[in-house]
Amino acid sequence: MKTKDIREMSTEELNKKIEEYKEELFNLRFRQATGNLEKPSRIRELRKLVAKMKTIIKERELNN
Repeated sequence: MKTKDIREMSTEELNKKIEEYKEELFNLRFRQATGNLEKPSRIRELRKLVAKMKTIIKERELNN
C-alpha cells in the first residue's frame, strides 16, 4: 500500500486497518516462533505499514 493510498483513507478506516495488521502481525510472530513462517518479510512490511498509518493519523491530529 502506497502512502498516497493511505492518505486518501479516513481516520476511522486507518484505525481499522491498523487493528487488522496488528492482529496479523501477532499471528505471524506465533508462526515464526513455531517455525511455520513462509514469508518472514511480511512481518517487516506490516510493521512499516502500521508505522506509516500512525504517522499520518498523528499529522492529522497536529494540523487540526
